Amino acid sequence: MTDPSPGPRVLAVQPFIHDFAAYDFWARPLGLLSLVSLLESLGCRTAYYDCLDAAGRAEKNRARMGRGAYAKTPITKPPGLSDVDRTYSRYGVPPERFAADLAAMEPPDCVLVTCLMAYWYPGAAEAVRILKQAFPDVPVLLGGVYPALWPDHAATLGADHVVCSTRMEDAVDAVARATGWSPPAGELPAFPRPAVPESPSPVFVPLLTSLGCPNRCAYCASHRLQPETTRAKPAEVAEEILHWRDKGVADFAFYDDALLADADNHLKEILERVVAAGGGVRFHTPNALHVQWLSPGLARLMARAGFHTVRLGLETAASRKGLDDKVAEGQFLRAAAALREAGFGPDRAGAYLLAGLPGQEDEELHDSIRAVAAEGLTPICAWYSPIPGTGLWEAARRSSRYDLAADPIFTNNAVLPCSKKPFDWSRITGLKEFIQSARTARKRT
Repeated sequence: MTDPSPGPRVLAVQPFIHDFAAYDFWARPLGLLSLVSLLESLGCRTAYYDCLDAAGRAEKNRARMGRGAYAKTPITKPPGLSDVDRTYSRYGVPPERFAADLAAMEPPDCVLVTCLMAYWYPGAAEAVRILKQAFPDVPVLLGGVYPALWPDHAATLGADHVVCSTRMEDAVDAVARATGWSPPAGELPAFPRPAVPESPSPVFVPLLTSLGCPNRCAYCASHRLQPETTRAKPAEVAEEILHWRDKGVADFAFYDDALLADADNHLKEILERVVAAGGGVRFHTPNALHVQWLSPGLARLMARAGFHTVRLGLETAASRKGLDDKVAEGQFLRAAAALREAGFGPDRAGAYLLAGLPGQEDEELHDSIRAVAAEGLTPICAWYSPIPGTGLWEAARRSSRYDLAADPIFTNNAVLPCSKKPFDWSRITGLKEFIQSARTARKRT
């Protein structure tokens, strides 16, 4: 790559979240932070603004190893969701503070706004409106998972340009077109080290060691967003971990869709290098780990390397027809045994179970909860959110009381969209109580 020349001033913004519920489970806009780092390496001058105020929460959340609540303010529910008897809130800083902070800035040459969940778009739209008021002549670019999956809808939010892709190359090209900038020639790195702007040190660091997933599950859009699977060099990942460890960071969250894939040639080398360098870190896997690739030897290595929060992707203990083929008979039992023997108890190891699927009966979910608890893991309900272009999309549309295709707001898993019946809060609380009873029953045995 040629030496970078001075590029445009770029402001990157993590917008508000508008939702019925939101909690920070090691959540950072990794794609946006990686793009910030990449643009800096290409000669751009960058600034980052987090409407969710991660830096303000950092010290409070340090004792929770990076997890914590967002500040929130109740707001009016979006049109069409009046049947949902829950409080709708803006999560993040007050809009007045955002506007005042923008007024104190030197105007950038362009602004980047990201949006992860499609049903979070009202928060992104609010941020775009405030940005256009503050900088009326500055192009605003909207990117992230939401516009990649809902490009036509994203075009209605008021941004000047919509990046309908999660590829870094496309984002850099969009910045170049919006500003007239000519980036230096050369191949872009596949895994730029993300900018982590919290100070004096981040409460945790997000890690992405691979892109894509070899599976094609009916409920997941990973293969649409990343059709090809690529992996970072294990030595470079280990170097990044040790870099931040030596700066005082203890907690790291893996964002990979398939972290355990080809572990012998990837994750194992990363962890062995960390162990050889003295460890001293804690790893968390908010994204599910694939059951079929978790061997006893890998579980022991994970324990030695400092894995603290392990989540398996079981999804269901019942029939998997129409969902996926990633867990064969007996594989979950073997994976659970491997975790137990490596020292992972239910306080550290759990399994995600998909809830709210089209046509799913609660008794089926109860059976799966019992199966997970019986193996000494914590059952965790992951409420299903319909995604266009996936195998379950049409079934979700048929089962919903909403017109899912009309507006992504209706795909919010918090409203239990795959049901013809009105929203019933007791279904959520009942499942929480059932999980607690299943865990209690396990302790008694």
